[in-house]
Amino acid sequence: MFATRVRARRRELGISQEELADRAGVHRTYVSQVERAIVNVSIDNIERLSGALIVSASALLSEGGEATAH
Repeated sequence: MFATRVRARRRELGISQEELADRAGVHRTYVSQVERAIVNVSIDNIERLSGALIVSASALLSEGGEATAH
């Protein structure tokens, strides 16, 4: 579900994977792998991605929750 929420929030913001990667300080291919649930995401990168997506980490991680801005 994390991967789905990251992708949905990125699209909601209208930004590319490259833009998200720049905002989060990670590589664009890493964002692609996160969105396809290929990699295990560390807590540090969850925080980076949530900050870049302007949403709480808990919203990206919670079951049944919507990714809403903080």
